[in-house]
Amino acid sequence: MHCTRRTRMAASVALAVLLGAGAGHAFAATAYVTSETNGVGVIDLDQMRLTKTIGLGSDGPRGLSLTADGRRLLVANKTGDLSAIDTSTDKIVARVKIGKNPEFVRVHRGYAYVTYEPGDSGPPPQAQGTGKPEGKSEGKPEGKPEGKPEDQAGKGHDDDDANSPPAEVAIVDLKTMKVIRSVKSGHETEGVEFSPDGRELLVTNEGDDTVSVYRTGSGAPVRTVKLDKGSRPRGIKSTPDGKHYVVTLENASKFVVLDAATLKPVKTVDTKLGPYGVAFDPSGKHLLIAAARDKTLQVFDAKTYEHVTDAPVGQRCWHFTFTPDGSKVLMACGRSNAVYVLDAKNNYQMLSQIGDLPLAWGIVTSPPSQGSIDSR
Repeated sequence: MHCTRRTRMAASVALAVLLGAGAGHAFAATAYVTSETNGVGVIDLDQMRLTKTIGLGSDGPRGLSLTADGRRLLVANKTGDLSAIDTSTDKIVARVKIGKNPEFVRVHRGYAYVTYEPGDSGPPPQAQGTGKPEGKSEGKPEGKPEGKPEDQAGKGHDDDDANSPPAEVAIVDLKTMKVIRSVKSGHETEGVEFSPDGRELLVTNEGDDTVSVYRTGSGAPVRTVKLDKGSRPRGIKSTPDGKHYVVTLENASKFVVLDAATLKPVKTVDTKLGPYGVAFDPSGKHLLIAAARDKTLQVFDAKTYEHVTDAPVGQRCWHFTFTPDGSKVLMACGRSNAVYVLDAKNNYQMLSQIGDLPLAWGIVTSPPSQGSIDSR
């Protein structure tokens, strides 16, 4: 009996240790980074280092988002589907067929919204004179216009886009992991944002220079707003007070501030080359813009939009996130194959780089934090 009691006590202690370890894993501050050739990198934010990589084979992950409880990481793959990864086991527990070229993923109120391009076919075309693939997933030469080789040869992208189907947004029910509907958008749909009341979905369409608005859940179209021709809108973010949206205009090297009620421009601000990712800091004091072609993170006053400071970063840094405590910024820099870590409390000075992340695309954290993809 005595031995049995001791055995039970030992088993209880062991179980407590295991449960404690599991709880620690579940609640440890973590960043997830999609690497288009390696899978998903997992960064321990306490140690600020890459601890493991979740291999996804030839999937080619890009956009990503976490469910509200942090138990599932949703990843859009170039193979045309959405993977749901259990964050406690790093195993794929579901796959949802989306369509060609899925890219951006956002989770909202029990649904995932995934942009994709039905008109995209085959591998990216060859860039003229480089012998290297051209296209959004592989990045472009620094300081040169984004888009198809036809654009760079002097042909307008409007004619090309007019002959291809528009992009779509697939709405996935996270309970059933099925696409419940797909919504036709503009051409080359990029950024995704939700209205402060959660009733509307806004997407930027770089191919036809528009912002489209839909009802969340139903996907019913509300309106489409035309921006300057050739400006190529990419990132979009609601202001902390919910009164405006900030949209980055990649080819114009500007961002435009839209009135949230009317979607009319109220202010346009110059940036460095090729702005894409956009987010506000956790305090709402600063607006951050990733000027990707200029390899710069730009900081502006969130109310006046006056320029505050610049921080040099790596190549093709499209997306970034604050750490959950707001002390650092992590930038996914695809052509530098790394995440750059900046000190958000000390003028965004460079602290370190986390390597072994080839073609890093997007980055989010658990617990959630402010960033160019997710905002909590």
